[in-house]
Amino acid sequence: MKIMIINGPNLNLQGIREPEKYGTGTFEELLGTLKLQFPAIELAYFQSNVEGEIINCLHEVGFGYDGIVLNAGAYSHTSVAIGDAIAAISTPVVEVHISNLAQREEYRQRSFVSPHAKGVIFGFGLNGYSLAIQSFM
Repeated sequence: MKIMIINGPNLNLQGIREPEKYGTGTFEELLGTLKLQFPAIELAYFQSNVEGEIINCLHEVGFGYDGIVLNAGAYSHTSVAIGDAIAAISTPVVEVHISNLAQREEYRQRSFVSPHAKGVIFGFGLNGYSLAIQSFM
């Protein structure tokens, strides 16, 4: 099984950006833990702060992977194009957010990704990535 994890803007700063909201663990640490937790799954990782690069990655893996875990960050709430890209591919996508969006600003409570996703996981911190991977098993 092949699963791609795609992270959007500012997630390259995980562990140092607003640790009270997003935690202190880095994504590189989490990725190592996920690979140990799911040894039978081929996990690939991509991060970009650029909307078009995220769309290109979705197009590249969206027909050959078994699943995509996507944390599009703030683009979830602004990018019709990322939503359209998910609708256009055949690989199922699980949308993940580290924080509890229901407790955040009103504009963060709407997602252009969610209507096209297999499911949405938010509010469980970095554990949301593990939950998303489990949903493909």
